[in-house]
Amino acid sequence: MGRDLKRMARAARWFDPDPAYAVLMAVTDARRLPDPWTALAALPRGGALIWRAYGEEPGYETARQLAAAARAKGCLLLVAGSLRLGARLGIAGIHLPERDVARRRVIAAGTLVTAACHSERAVLEAARAGVDAVLISPVLPTQSHPGARTLGVVRLARLAALAGALGMPAYALGGITDETHIRRLRGTGIAGVAGISLFLP
Repeated sequence: MGRDLKRMARAARWFDPDPAYAVLMAVTDARRLPDPWTALAALPRGGALIWRAYGEEPGYETARQLAAAARAKGCLLLVAGSLRLGARLGIAGIHLPERDVARRRVIAAGTLVTAACHSERAVLEAARAGVDAVLISPVLPTQSHPGARTLGVVRLARLAALAGALGMPAYALGGITDETHIRRLRGTGIAGVAGISLFLP
């Protein structure tokens, strides 16, 4: 890989020294980082992988093997989609898009759930639904949505503070591509960072 992810992980560890939380999350993307195996290979030990398998049905065997590889590396695997899908694949971690959180009021206990949040309302919905952690985005300009409005560092800090007050660690997502970006986010109250470009060669 072209970037020193271990060094970035050390930089990100400043956010939350508690080893119970991953500080780096790799997020697959249908166009730029479609292969979850590639994303997992780039992820430093102790990180988390969100496999956004939207529009496809991940096979049980593939999911089982990926989860085993993640565990062997000391990483966590979450599959984006429904709780039903996660249960069928035997994976404890699920990632929900914001639109799905708004429709859900209660999430089954014992299931690790993260959710995408783009606003204060979304953070409140996530808390009501029992989400464990939130990914707040887009923080900085992204390749995925060029020209889209971004939250910026100040609003990220406000949303992270709200999430923290509601018992949910917050992760920054969007436009975070290097160690300089990671260091810019210090003091915002986030538990770590998530990215796509961050894990590209």
